Amino acid sequence: MRSLVLFCIFLYLVGVIQAAPTTNTTTSTSSGIPEVPSFTNRTLWHILSSCVLAIFACIYSAIHPNIPSPKDSSVLILWRRLGTMIMALITPEVIVLWAMRQWFSTRYVTKQFEESGYFGVPPPQEQPGDYGSIQATAEQYVEDRDSTRLLIAHPEAPTSIYGGTHALARPFKYLFKTYVSEQSEDYSWTQTHSFFVLMGGFMLYVDGKPYLTLQPDDILKLICKGFIDAPTLMAKQIEDRSKGNAISKGLIILQVGWFVMQLITRAIYHLEITQLEVGTLAFAVLNFLVYAVWWNKPLNVQCPYPVYWKSTESRPEDYINDAVEEKEPTGLKEFLDLGIFPILELMGASTSQKLQVPTFDGSIKFDNLDMTVLMLSALLIATIFGGVHCIAWFLSFPTYQEQVLWRTSAVVTTCTPSVSLCFLCIAGIFVKSESHAFRIIAVLLFAISSIMYVTGRGVLLILMFTTLRNLPPDVYKVVSWTALVPHL
Repeated sequence: MRSLVLFCIFLYLVGVIQAAPTTNTTTSTSSGIPEVPSFTNRTLWHILSSCVLAIFACIYSAIHPNIPSPKDSSVLILWRRLGTMIMALITPEVIVLWAMRQWFSTRYVTKQFEESGYFGVPPPQEQPGDYGSIQATAEQYVEDRDSTRLLIAHPEAPTSIYGGTHALARPFKYLFKTYVSEQSEDYSWTQTHSFFVLMGGFMLYVDGKPYLTLQPDDILKLICKGFIDAPTLMAKQIEDRSKGNAISKGLIILQVGWFVMQLITRAIYHLEITQLEVGTLAFAVLNFLVYAVWWNKPLNVQCPYPVYWKSTESRPEDYINDAVEEKEPTGLKEFLDLGIFPILELMGASTSQKLQVPTFDGSIKFDNLDMTVLMLSALLIATIFGGVHCIAWFLSFPTYQEQVLWRTSAVVTTCTPSVSLCFLCIAGIFVKSESHAFRIIAVLLFAISSIMYVTGRGVLLILMFTTLRNLPPDVYKVVSWTALVPHL
């Protein structure tokens, strides 16, 4: 992430150096009063670099992958990440659906762990000395991390006659208790913990070797039976494992936000925009939603937290559903992982693995209401993503054929998700029935609509770059004050 920020700063400096000579000079009116210029010029490199940087932020930096298996090599991890980037480039709606499903799952897991009562208690620690003989006084000193001695009233001490003074001091005592006294020892279960366990953050070790990635239900079951200890992991310890923080995420959001802002200003001043900028805008719209739901999810964690099996009389497979033995991934499996499997996982299909959580995990079962909300939200997001491409309906194209291809592909990407979801629901209805013919027809129609969607997305991606060869003159004009807004 640090290297990415440095690379972005380098691109920004290159853009500033190239754009400096093209700034228009101040002109004068007939009355002799200087007139501040409204526009400056930009180059094709500026258009291309800003769009590519925004797209890269949407398909790489915004994606928070799950924790890989300890047996995965660096090449396999890189290959899986590349596959996720390709999916984010072709079908970004699936990434948003994955993020939203994990966010819904954290609500279930957080409520489940908070009600269990196993978490929120710090681990027992031995006291360095015997303090039993010391009498409790009316007031005691508490020492914070900076060795600053603060005088706090003992809870059982008699109340002073100046009750109003104590009432005014309560907010300050609460702030001290929250941000100084208890912040460093907060073991309560948070949404960050839920994201961590859903991405495969807790690994069961048996005889000193990794045995199984623990699911939320497995953790509570084994703690209840006394086979493992409750993990004492604070939220800031999880954040310390993360490769991203509020500053790095904020810089990316700032860059994407600036890109959207300058497109809005171009529309206000009736300046032409390119097809590449329209396609990048579609990615930016989904990027904001992904960052919103994944804000508390750790980024690029490589190693899970170890949880050790304590019992010597029983084995884990006697109490939890042991996953199948991991097999070496094949080219066909990796190809299918980029196809139909992600959709099935997000719909809740069983895809458990032994030493890692599947990329598009759907192990948490939702009730009908939440599942309906999730599917309708995904459908709305897919429609919005395709509809953004229709903004370029009346833009200038180098040829009439390219204009027709863009319009057709934009309509296909807007309408196909609704049709595909209908076919998928029809196939699900006939799963438990004996109407195999209708189920096969629905699956075939779903496959055809998916192929149409992927084809339409591919055509749009190609046209986004090929149309740059012949741009109208107004494309190179830019509103001057947008350069003053901080961006990379």
